[in-house]
Amino acid sequence: MLFVDSTDPAEIQQIFSWGVACGVTTNPLIFAREAGGADLEQRIREVLAVSRGHVSVELLAESEPAMIEEAERYHGWAPDRICIKVPIGEPGLRVTHLLRERGIATNVTCMMSFNQGYLAALSGATYASIFSGRVRDTGFDVRPAIRQLRAQIDREELAAKIIVGSIRHMMDVNEALGAGAHIVTVPPAIFRKMLRHPKSDEAIAEFGAAWRGRGGGRQ
Repeated sequence: MLFVDSTDPAEIQQIFSWGVACGVTTNPLIFAREAGGADLEQRIREVLAVSRGHVSVELLAESEPAMIEEAERYHGWAPDRICIKVPIGEPGLRVTHLLRERGIATNVTCMMSFNQGYLAALSGATYASIFSGRVRDTGFDVRPAIRQLRAQIDREELAAKIIVGSIRHMMDVNEALGAGAHIVTVPPAIFRKMLRHPKSDEAIAEFGAAWRGRGGGRQ
């Protein structure tokens, strides 16, 4: 499955019109880049209106009480659609566990390893997000962690789904899915690259030219 990694309602609507996406992820960095001056609630409501499935919204608070309060506020915007993005760590796991008990979907984020992903899955996360590009920045291949985490989730029949994010190249999508990710969250620009292949463009142009030129007809 594919999610859209964006906060831009127009871009999200375009990708969803293809019929290929089933959720949205956002984060503070993307929000700052795409809509720095926008009101968070208004922007997320706009995203909800042009998408379907879960929309992940990340917590910014650091203390557990404040994280819970923030999570409940976001959840209230659309209880069936909002997924709370919780940074990995001791407070994050405790918050994830508490939110699970309250029936609130969670996406444990900023993870780089099997160990982190496994703990998130055990804590009751709806989604466990591994950052492909950032793992590669450290000089390591992310695929072994994805494969190991998927195997463990399947073995123990855990409910968590693996999301692979920090997608920087089209091949990152292919490799993440091949390694066993349940979901890859993809920026709109990479979605558009996935559509294209020079030989496809060549074939389409050739077929069109042949049809227009048949029997001496109009060019």
